[in-house]
Amino acid sequence: MNKEELTDWALKNGWQLIGADLCLMKPSNPKDAIVKLVLKGTVVNLEIKKPIGKWEKISSVPYGKITPDAETGFPRGLGLETMNNFSMLMEDNKNRMVFAKMMKKSE
Repeated sequence: MNKEELTDWALKNGWQLIGADLCLMKPSNPKDAIVKLVLKGTVVNLEIKKPIGKWEKISSVPYGKITPDAETGFPRGLGLETMNNFSMLMEDNKNRMVFAKMMKKSE
């Protein structure tokens, strides 16, 4: 996957673009990022925010080693597939964005 494909996938699946990074927000505090993808020129860094507030790099992978799952399009190779509760966090973020859009339309 290239940078554009990864960005498109992320934005369709609950990630938010904050600055230059793709972020997933905390369920308990939707203004606070907890997971982020830092898209660099040749690599993608996956970082997780520790309880003390410091970001920890979990993986750094070249775009060429990230492949979309044939059935779901989920990017393989970043280590996201091994994170416990990651799909629930992504779904929570996606649902929050959908409901926020619905609320704006009804106002």
